Amino acid sequence: MATEHTGAVSTCVDSHGSAIGMPQLCFDWFPNQIFWLVITLVVVFLVLSRVALPRIAAILAERQGTITNDLAAAEDLKAKALAAEEAYTKALAEARAEAQRIAGEARAEIQAELNEAIAKADAEIAAKAAESEKAIAEIRAGALESIEAVAKDTAGELVNVLGGQADDATVAGAVEARMKG
Repeated sequence: MATEHTGAVSTCVDSHGSAIGMPQLCFDWFPNQIFWLVITLVVVFLVLSRVALPRIAAILAERQGTITNDLAAAEDLKAKALAAEEAYTKALAEARAEAQRIAGEARAEIQAELNEAIAKADAEIAAKAAESEKAIAEIRAGALESIEAVAKDTAGELVNVLGGQADDATVAGAVEARMKG
């Protein structure tokens, strides 16, 4: 099929209607190529500015909002963590102070009970010592009386055995004089 060429002969086309070299570089076709280039760029610009760029801008805005919210939440959490740490430190210090106060009170109470028990034990020991002293005094007194009685009986018997007559008053006077020293 042969096409007929009518009109002006172009330097970019040979006699059979085939392009010579690269058609994009033919100066005769530049106005047509520039026209379609401008149309294409306008269409691409309109598609990008009306459809793609608003979507991209919305996504970027959403991401920026998410990042901002996350940073704010992180700051809030950091502030809460610091507040919790301060509260923990304060509670720990209060607990230590309370423990020392309780330990001091317990020491004082135990010392008071110990002092009371020592005083009671000292009183009981003193009472028992007084009772023991009294019992020892009674035993000494009883022993002296027993010794005096035995000495009187023994002296009376010795006088009788030696052949004398024992007078109870004389024997008692001699025993008392000897016991006094």
